[in-house]
Amino acid sequence: MKTLYLIRHAKSSKDDPSLSDRDRPLADRGRRDAPTMGKRLAKRDVKPDLLVSSPALRALTTAQLMADEIGYAREKIVVDDQLYGSSADVLLALVRALDRKADRVMLFGHNPEFTELAHRLSSDIADMPTCAIAEFRFDTKKWSDVGELDPAQATLDQPQE
Repeated sequence: MKTLYLIRHAKSSKDDPSLSDRDRPLADRGRRDAPTMGKRLAKRDVKPDLLVSSPALRALTTAQLMADEIGYAREKIVVDDQLYGSSADVLLALVRALDRKADRVMLFGHNPEFTELAHRLSSDIADMPTCAIAEFRFDTKKWSDVGELDPAQATLDQPQE
């Protein structure tokens, strides 16, 4: 069994127009929502083998805040440029190339590509708002099978507005 969590970054701030897109921080709401969602995961005893984040500050900060709540060491978070400004096809290729030893993986990134990939893996998911977590369970031993042979069991969790 493989479990993939697609996590869209929490609400970001657009207060400083001089910042590049990669350098935009979380808004106050994002700083509240990310730990709240991390606590929800912790209550379910979610223990990922790997966290991979976009290099964008808002995504990495979301990953760090959630990691704190689930007991995952911040320094073990892998930053991957493929999670920033890519496509659903690139993301699916990244998933399919994951190490077989990792059974539970969290990816932190952005829309529209996260919604597109989520919808491709489960037609039940049409939108991923900020800080949403889509969980996909695949009855397979190899990540390379994801999205091809094995339909996903999917759930979507999001913060309350």
